[in-house]
Amino acid sequence: MNALVLLIQSGTLQATNAQQTGEGIEDFTREIPVWELVLAGGWTMIPLGIFSIITVYVFVERYLSVNKALKDERNFMKQVKEYLMDGKVDTARELCRQTNNPAARMVEKGISRIGKPMKDIVSSIENVAKLELYQLEKRMGFLSTTAGVAPMIGFLGTVLGMIQTFFDLKFDNTIDINTIAPGIMEAMVTTVAGLVVGICAYIGYNYLISKIDQVVHHMEGASIDFLDLLNEPGK
Repeated sequence: MNALVLLIQSGTLQATNAQQTGEGIEDFTREIPVWELVLAGGWTMIPLGIFSIITVYVFVERYLSVNKALKDERNFMKQVKEYLMDGKVDTARELCRQTNNPAARMVEKGISRIGKPMKDIVSSIENVAKLELYQLEKRMGFLSTTAGVAPMIGFLGTVLGMIQTFFDLKFDNTIDINTIAPGIMEAMVTTVAGLVVGICAYIGYNYLISKIDQVVHHMEGASIDFLDLLNEPGK
């Protein structure tokens, strides 16, 4: 009988402890607002925030510009060829002006040099291609820089947070969670923030580079078609 009573009391005590532990866990496991995390990251979150805002702006602006450059008018080179074969040079140039993409501007420059040596025509087309490529890659260096710098800033915040933790422990020999938590929190938050900003910038940079490669491919195709047209017999 005594053994049964002890077993019941033990089970009741365990249930009570489990209930109390569950309540404690429920008290401590709560959703942390994003703003609270940002504040916990310390001053290093300021440059990371600036980098993230500019990264989003540059990516959207470059994405729209590259997509605009990729806009390809149907039968553009076919129409240019027909106009030039018929001797309608001015009409071909006007078509190039109305077509707003890098390939059309290259062909327009080539048409304006018709009658001059082939070397001069090729050189003028290459010069326009370089200018167009420069415009496409404008501000892309910022994304590349952010992809490398943001994680380093996050790591800097991590080191500063750990230094703060050890500095607080230096004057308080008792290991108290309230003493070490702020420094560790700062260290972890800045690490995550730096990696997130860096990864986003890296993905955005490589995605835009792949889109720019498509534009370059279209430009090369248009220039080759135009030069082949000039080299045809009778031209």
